[in-house]
Amino acid sequence: MVHKEHNRSKNSGGFALIIFGALLLFLAPQEVTISAGLNIIAWVGGIIIGSIGFYLKFIRTRIKK
Repeated sequence: MVHKEHNRSKNSGGFALIIFGALLLFLAPQEVTISAGLNIIAWVGGIIIGSIGFYLKFIRTRIKK
């Protein structure tokens, strides 16, 4: 009998979100020089996206075990 755990994909995309959040944190404030408000949005967005990716990659799997 095949178990449900073996049929699921283990790739949740968390690592890609971590990388995208880090790139947003480092690159977006340097590129957006038109408005200071966009710098803050880029920082907050990078932190939020990176933390969602960290949760998906590391925390969610440890809670299930």
